[in-house]
Amino acid sequence: MDRERFEKQKNFILEIDKEKSIFRQTHLSGGGRRENDAEHAWHMAVMVYLLQEYANEPIDIARTMMMVLTHDLVEIDAGDTYAYDAAGKATEHERETAAADRIFGLLPEDQGRLMRGLWEEFEAYETPEARFAHTMDNFQPMLLNDSNGGGDWKARGIKRSQTEKRNEKTGTGSREIWEYMKTLLDANVAKGSLKDE
Repeated sequence: MDRERFEKQKNFILEIDKEKSIFRQTHLSGGGRRENDAEHAWHMAVMVYLLQEYANEPIDIARTMMMVLTHDLVEIDAGDTYAYDAAGKATEHERETAAADRIFGLLPEDQGRLMRGLWEEFEAYETPEARFAHTMDNFQPMLLNDSNGGGDWKARGIKRSQTEKRNEKTGTGSREIWEYMKTLLDANVAKGSLKDE
């Protein structure tokens, strides 16, 4: 065993445990507390595996699962930026890039490069894997919010146009899932959870 390499790996493993303490705005299915980033990532990894047949293009499942498991690790330093927080979105890239430098820099160079590459691939939104990972990243909170009666949208006065703007690329990963998501938006507009604007 290369002890120096192992120590770096171990330190990274302990560092990413902090993801469990980063709470998102989305509440758990059926109500209750907000989910944390680690729960969000785990949920999406399972979704990638189960829903892969709806991807627009063939995807590398293991790569896509690792992408969703690691895409929010930067939030350990950068914090979670709410999807509809314009001010937070303005500084998000800068905060997350600095976080990626530090967090992935904890690993041995080869693994750090690989993990950083997955994060950058996700951010670039160009590969079939990244597009499907983004579809899961948008579908998962919408599914939870719908299961809560649209409470998170209603509490913040979110408009349908805002959700559509946020999801303008979702269909590039899966047209079928995006079509289903639009039915959820319709249902939430009908019951008043989303403003029809």
